[in-house]
Amino acid sequence: MIPLSQSQHAKGRFLTVAEVASTLRVSNMTVYRLIQAGDLPAVRVGKSYRLREEDIDKYLGVRFTEAG
Repeated sequence: MIPLSQSQHAKGRFLTVAEVASTLRVSNMTVYRLIQAGDLPAVRVGKSYRLREEDIDKYLGVRFTEAG
C-alpha cells in the first residue's frame, strides 16, 4: 500500500452523513435521499456511508445560483 502524503489526505477527507447534513443544513434523511438519487456519490463503510468533501463542494457549486 502506498502511504498518503498530507496534501493527498487533506483532499480526500471523508464526511459522515450527519456531518454533511449539518454542513448543508438539511436532515440526515435528505442526505440519504440525495445519495439514493445519485446526486451525491458515497462510499458504503459497513452499514454507514461516507462522502468526500470535494464531492459536496461540487454538488453545491453546480447548484449555486446568484440572487438578485
